[in-house]
Amino acid sequence: MQLIGVYFISTMKTSLTSTFTNNMNEQANLLSEIAAQTLSNQPEKPGSPDDQTREEYLAVLVSNLFSINEAEIQVMDASGKVLATSSQSHQSYIGKKNTSLAVSRALQGIRDNEEEIIDEDGLRKKVIAKPVVYSDKVVGAVYLVASMKELYRTVDRINRIFMSGMLFALGLTGVLGILLATTITNPIKALTRQAAGVAEGRFDQQVPVLGDDEIGRLSEVFNNMTMRLRDALSANEEEKEKLASILANMSDGVVAADERGFVIISNRRAQEMLRRENCEGVRLSELFGLEESQLRTLPDGNAQPQVIYHMQAEGEEEDELLRVTLTPIHRREHGISGTIAVLQDITEQERLEQSRREFVANVSHELRTPLTTIKSYAEALDEGALEERELGQRFVGVIRNETERMIRLVTDLLHLSRLDSNQAPLRRQQTNVPEMLEEVADRFSFQMRKKAIRASVRVDDGIKTVWLDRDQIDQVLDNLVSNAIKYTLDGGRIEISARKQETSAIAISVKDTGIGIPKRDLGRIFDRFYRVDKARSRSMGGTGLGLSIAREIVKAHGGSISLDSELNEGTTVTVVLPLMSGGETA
Repeated sequence: MQLIGVYFISTMKTSLTSTFTNNMNEQANLLSEIAAQTLSNQPEKPGSPDDQTREEYLAVLVSNLFSINEAEIQVMDASGKVLATSSQSHQSYIGKKNTSLAVSRALQGIRDNEEEIIDEDGLRKKVIAKPVVYSDKVVGAVYLVASMKELYRTVDRINRIFMSGMLFALGLTGVLGILLATTITNPIKALTRQAAGVAEGRFDQQVPVLGDDEIGRLSEVFNNMTMRLRDALSANEEEKEKLASILANMSDGVVAADERGFVIISNRRAQEMLRRENCEGVRLSELFGLEESQLRTLPDGNAQPQVIYHMQAEGEEEDELLRVTLTPIHRREHGISGTIAVLQDITEQERLEQSRREFVANVSHELRTPLTTIKSYAEALDEGALEERELGQRFVGVIRNETERMIRLVTDLLHLSRLDSNQAPLRRQQTNVPEMLEEVADRFSFQMRKKAIRASVRVDDGIKTVWLDRDQIDQVLDNLVSNAIKYTLDGGRIEISARKQETSAIAISVKDTGIGIPKRDLGRIFDRFYRVDKARSRSMGGTGLGLSIAREIVKAHGGSISLDSELNEGTTVTVVLPLMSGGETA
């Protein structure tokens, strides 16, 4: 509106000025034509009164016929002397010369004499001077001075109209702008608040949809995006919790490292295996004692290095063995972005494998010795020893003893196999404990008398009958008493006792005053084929499976067996058996 106003006012001012100037020019031209004959001393109208002078005629002419509002009209002769004026205040100018430049130019015959002046009162006026020509001779001049106050007053009114219209338009535009801005900015502010809430994790709010325009559609899209983002984050959190739960409860340790080889996450099992409170920030090479070259082979993608990490356990002679499997983490378009190390505790596995190897070696050795003896004596008999009666009978006795030894070994192995595979079910029956212990002592009384060993049976009050498999428990007690007799010197003492424990269990102990067992052998005394003194045990007819069978029988009853021994002081073996519900009677 300002641009339009400036253009319109400029055009209007030019138009008004041009009209005003054209009107003055027409008046001046008309007056110069009328005054031409008068100034040439020829009457304009034939028949005019004789007593009417030229000056009077011109005065009436400029005063009445050519009246312009707030304009002064002067008529001058060829010398520039004023003959008539329309201004009453300037009547004194009559008879005087008008020395203005416009009049001088007009008397010289120049017709375009226009100028604008500002008088003493500050009024802008238009000046026009026209020559009066009669018969191609300049006989005078017409001088017009008109005030342009009304013209500029009109322009000022138009300016005020445009200014007031512009102010009104500005006010209306401001109100409409505020309303429009509010209509636009309020939804945008709501979107901004919701976006800030989403950034802080608040997904329960919705942006109001106020219409079907672009902002309304943006609000709908934003609400849809918020719901999808909430669902995606919920699924991500759920998967993260699942992964954390899986990592926390895995039996294997898991350690993850970044592309630089620094640990960024580890589960609880890995920290327990490595005996570290926190693995984060440690290099994999330092954590597992690896060479950097082993880690550099991972980007090939073909290698999956496995290393055995030895962890020294405090207070234990044997190391813990950990199998560490390193796997690279591939990231799309980024190559290798890290490494996953899976830790598996193979200590028990290696121990079992070692036990299996030892078991096979022991069985082979135990069978090979009697078989070699039987073969040697059979060959001797075949070569003629059978013809010598005494020598043949001795060789046959040796063969019989070795055969019985193999039979005992195979029998023990079969029994142990049935116990391992739970193929030897318990046949519990009500058993009198004092009577059972007395019978065990009676079975070995002859052997104890031969070595002058004193035996005693002691049963606490309140222990009479329990529910157990009598045959298998007899086998356990026979093995324990037999071992006690073997390793107790002549004149020693063996005590068989039973006592009731506070944990609803009964403890049966076999205590001797024998040679005892060294401390280094106590941890493996229940292992299969383990002997403290191998040569002596084999000469006494032992197979090395007795204590192993006893342990398996006691475990089948839900109990435990323990051994306490001091070298050269004696050994105590204790069997703890739980009392079955309702199994004890007074």
